[in-house]
Amino acid sequence: MVPLQWKRLFLFFLLGILLACNSTNHQKKPQKIISNPPVVTPKKVIENKEKSGLPLTAETAIPFLKDFAENNPENKVRIETPLGSFDILLFEQTPYHRANFIFLTKKKYFDDTYFHRVVPEFIIQGGNSDNYDTGQKRRKIGKYLLPPDTRNGLKHHRGVVSMPSSEIENPHKLASPYEFFIVQKTPGAYHLDGNYTVFGKVIRGMDVVDAINALPTDKREWPLTNMRMRVTILNQ
Repeated sequence: MVPLQWKRLFLFFLLGILLACNSTNHQKKPQKIISNPPVVTPKKVIENKEKSGLPLTAETAIPFLKDFAENNPENKVRIETPLGSFDILLFEQTPYHRANFIFLTKKKYFDDTYFHRVVPEFIIQGGNSDNYDTGQKRRKIGKYLLPPDTRNGLKHHRGVVSMPSSEIENPHKLASPYEFFIVQKTPGAYHLDGNYTVFGKVIRGMDVVDAINALPTDKREWPLTNMRMRVTILNQ
């Protein structure tokens, strides 16, 4: 007959083995990794017309420029050329034309274009180029025209900035948005009133405009010395 003391020792021994086995099995079980639930960020729908609205078309240009005008109030730019720089004030009376010029300036469209047409004692015209990059910029921005805005009484005085008509057949005098001209004639070129939209004026550096207007040109009225430009927005 086994003494009671040995029975107790045997029971303690069996209990120890069982506890050890349970501990080992527990450690071998793969732990279930509870990761943090994915954070679902609400989709931010930010209407960025400057990106989503491009390229502009005849149907979308005016609504786009209306919105752009409300959110981009800048109205002064500086034009730098090899002969010096001059500053332009854009008129509030022509909101679409002002917005268009500011928009193209912010897109850096005018940079590396030229004053490509010079008519002595009349105008200098800029915004075009025979460079490949200029054509690429136009394609990305869009193909559109601007309607004339001539009912505000603005006249073609010396120093004003106006927008030429498109080269296409154009009985309504729709304007090319990529080009502009500056009246150099004294006291002005008033025969243009009513046909072209005045949308700004030179407020500093008219002597630079005069110097560009005095450059010799070829048969196409293109200056023999290239007048490359860079346009930047001035702080208000």
